[in-house]
Amino acid sequence: MIAIEALRTVLSEDANIEILALFAFIPARYDSAAEFALPGGLGADIWTFVSYALLHGNWVHLLVNLVWMLAFASPVARRFGTVRFILFCVVTAVAGAAAHLAAYPGAMVPMIGASAVVSGAMAAAVRFAFSPGGPLGPPGAIRDDHQPAASLLGAFREPRVLVFVAVWVALNFLFGVGISVPGTEGSEIAWQAHMGGFFAGLLLFSFFDPVPPAARSASLNP
Repeated sequence: MIAIEALRTVLSEDANIEILALFAFIPARYDSAAEFALPGGLGADIWTFVSYALLHGNWVHLLVNLVWMLAFASPVARRFGTVRFILFCVVTAVAGAAAHLAAYPGAMVPMIGASAVVSGAMAAAVRFAFSPGGPLGPPGAIRDDHQPAASLLGAFREPRVLVFVAVWVALNFLFGVGISVPGTEGSEIAWQAHMGGFFAGLLLFSFFDPVPPAARSASLNP
């Protein structure tokens, strides 16, 4: 993402517009009643569900997302491994784009940024960070990103998980009413995409998690 942003800073305005037309997520691309077709054809209809996450509005927008990725995606990547983590990023990007498409069908404004993926990583981290032995788990246990995660229901029995999710959802509703963050001044925050990525990460975590659940782990290691 840093390399892409560096390249875009030296390209002409016309070239950057062409990049957005080919790789940003634009809901109007899927509107059969649109007055003109966007470039890229069927390929762009597919790849823009993911490629938009690699583009950013400016360096501040990119750096904010990278800081959040460093904090939340790093433990998830260590737990999942490279292949699972990349697939997880793809799925959360797609979920974010789908949520944005549902909210803004036919819109011509391009959506860019890795926030849906970051949101998915935040949700995935919640599934194991507060578990016994997790980075934010009860004191006295061995800290390890590969400790068994709580079930979805079990995670929501942890008050800190409930507070985290509630604050995160409330913050995104504030984005919806016009609160901005650094790097997004003058642009609308695609908070629906954040929600799509977050709940995809929260609900689909177990499909990517290679660590056996607690009950199974106990039976394998008496």
